[in-house]
Amino acid sequence: MLLRFAVENHRSIRERQELSFAASTLKDRADGLIPCDAVKSRAVVPAAVIYGANASGKTNMVNAMETMQWMVLWSHVKGGPGSGVPRRKFMLDPDWAEKPSSFEIDFVLDGVRYHYGFEATDKAFSSEWLYESPRAHSRKLFERQEQQFEFGRGLKGQNQSIAKLARPNSLFVSAAAQNGHELLTHIYEYFRNMIFTGTHSKSHIEKSTLLESGTIALENADIDDRVINFLNSIDTGICGFQRMPTLVSERAGQHFHHAIEEGHAHYVVPPEFREGEAQKIEEPVFAHQGKNGEKVCFTLDLESSGTLRMLAILGKAFEAIDEGVPVIVDEVDLSLHTAASEAILRLFCSRELNRNGAQILATMHDTNLMKSEVFRRDQLWFAEKSKDGSTEIYPLTDFRTRKDDNIELGYRQGRYGAVPNNDPVALPLEN
Repeated sequence: MLLRFAVENHRSIRERQELSFAASTLKDRADGLIPCDAVKSRAVVPAAVIYGANASGKTNMVNAMETMQWMVLWSHVKGGPGSGVPRRKFMLDPDWAEKPSSFEIDFVLDGVRYHYGFEATDKAFSSEWLYESPRAHSRKLFERQEQQFEFGRGLKGQNQSIAKLARPNSLFVSAAAQNGHELLTHIYEYFRNMIFTGTHSKSHIEKSTLLESGTIALENADIDDRVINFLNSIDTGICGFQRMPTLVSERAGQHFHHAIEEGHAHYVVPPEFREGEAQKIEEPVFAHQGKNGEKVCFTLDLESSGTLRMLAILGKAFEAIDEGVPVIVDEVDLSLHTAASEAILRLFCSRELNRNGAQILATMHDTNLMKSEVFRRDQLWFAEKSKDGSTEIYPLTDFRTRKDDNIELGYRQGRYGAVPNNDPVALPLEN
């Protein structure tokens, strides 16, 4: 489970910003909390939501987590010798141009708390570290400064041999996983299992792709029955699902092949399509209840943008709940009614449904959810951009509030910041 994430010098984030899932001591509802002995409060929250004005840096915090994941998974595989590190530093202050970007994360895996992080310049990873806390005190598994490595007694394996294979622009964890290191492959798998979805994702291919016929093929044409039940329960009209073979043009076929090869999408396609011998793909169609109980099938181009959005999120949400892993969703409320957004978040905040300790981190704008019973006060975070363009991330718990306070009203009145500072109607907009 995810306990904490921190980042510095990434996109609009200049100084170190930290996000925590550790439950506070507030006397809010506790039935949705996930037990965790690795934190002082003995519990973590199952959901955290970041609010803020447009361009305040909410997405950049989410992007920082995905960037960390990408570097762990791919720096050793895709980083060529001498190619440097593909970081995105804070560019509005020249004093930060040569400073390293840093990423840190605390998480629990098989009952052990791990603290992992690294620093990167444009040319190389300047430092990297991993500690574990199986009991009351943490112990070093490894530390790295440039190309100098120190290993703790608890890290068994071919450490020195793998250290020689780790290039300056590849992480040691990434190199170790590629070379079969048992424990560090376990750490690598934690990052691989983190799920990202939304509008931010740099590995994101649009959730729908227009075909020659004007219909749309969804990214994952296998739809979980729970997704259909969810959509039916909130009155979208959908009551069933099936796959329909669809011909695609040569151009669209090239797009699908490219997406499959890059691992960006998982379309349900026959082997003949993968081998270039056919231009047919299976398209999902959804059944709606018609007159006299008859089911009428709609292609995706006939579904609403909100329904398409839920299809994109819900499959990932149920996957996370099944596996007990974090899912990170940018703009979870995009095109969705408040009740639909709340229902998605409730999946994680119910101990009955979320039995494996899955967590969700989401950005959103819908302030109606601030007064929902689904949230504790320690699940609400804010992103605010200062006048110099840098982002600050902070929790509602930084402010003195009471359980029965109208948090939405306070936010809209500016008590907690993270709202637009000016009224554009009152500003001179003429040329």
